[in-house]
Amino acid sequence: MLVGVPKEIKDNENRVGLAPSSVRELVHHGHDVIVERNAGIGIGMGDADYQSVGATVADTAAEIFERAEMIVKVKEPQAVERAMLRPDQVLFTYLHLAPDPEQTKDLVASGAVCIAYETVTSPRGGLPLLAPMSEVAGRMSIQAGAYCLEKPHGGLGMLLGGVPGVDPAKVVVLGGGVVGTHATHIAVGMGADVWVLDRNVDVLKAHWQQFGRSTNTVFSTQDAVERHVLMADLVIGGVLIPGAAAPKLVTADMVRQMKPGAVVVDVAIDQGGCFETSRATTHAQPTYVVNEVVHYCVANMPGGVPRTSTFALNNATLPHVVTLANKGYKRALLDDPHLLEGLNVHKGDVTYKPVADDLGYEFRDPVDAIENG
Repeated sequence: MLVGVPKEIKDNENRVGLAPSSVRELVHHGHDVIVERNAGIGIGMGDADYQSVGATVADTAAEIFERAEMIVKVKEPQAVERAMLRPDQVLFTYLHLAPDPEQTKDLVASGAVCIAYETVTSPRGGLPLLAPMSEVAGRMSIQAGAYCLEKPHGGLGMLLGGVPGVDPAKVVVLGGGVVGTHATHIAVGMGADVWVLDRNVDVLKAHWQQFGRSTNTVFSTQDAVERHVLMADLVIGGVLIPGAAAPKLVTADMVRQMKPGAVVVDVAIDQGGCFETSRATTHAQPTYVVNEVVHYCVANMPGGVPRTSTFALNNATLPHVVTLANKGYKRALLDDPHLLEGLNVHKGDVTYKPVADDLGYEFRDPVDAIENG
């Protein structure tokens, strides 16, 4: 199979779909890889690094999209990229379609086969291709929040961990999953007063076992969310409904009642955000203020640490990329029900039910779509 890797073009997105070591693995399996010039520059990998492992370097994204049978990316295709997709071409990347009707419409119209990293599952029920970036984003959320709490950046003027004789910041983490666990890990390490809210008792027990009395665990109800958010200095939004829009846990009225100079970091912004006042921002302009509360809502947070993020992501995605290339997408998806969960759009049909439900499309069973075209 001819696999194409275009340069990412989303604002300040420096990750790349395949690192040179991943390209080498594909070449070892007998496949050809074409990489856009300077695609790896953001992770410190030049064209020569790709050529040394057997890749061909193309001058433009148009050549990649025109020639490749499968496109491997990191972020959702931008409008100019969606216009270049071909019928039957395989796209393997993060999509986050539920809050993005324009992208969904374009992918349906393209006739391409679109497989989303974020909805591929594991035998244990997790989201293994989303997890690496959730780990990075969870850790970054505390760094970003601590930075925004500084007075020159609009915050209260608090040091997250305080100092002897001065209280630390109260950090409230909404959602105790992968994002929440990694946010908690960093916040505890920095000495913050950490409160984790989740509606799954087993998740709360796991936090208790991992962090002990370093954190406080709270069963999540409307009352608990409101009570703790209003007292918080920093709130991390890390809730997730796989493939669907994030629930709006924090209302605009709650934000209005928060402390002036408090900070919210909405890691769920890729799925629409879990604060009513959230809107996607970029690394170039990461924050805005609503009712004196600083909002950090960067939609591609791991793009800020592209080298770490690319290698972490490739560790999870490469086995699937190799399988798709070795077997072809039809056999690969039909042989693996967990990879099949990643199929969101197939030749004009929406094949992932939460996306169909959220955006008003007729859902088509993915097996039927593959077997009957």
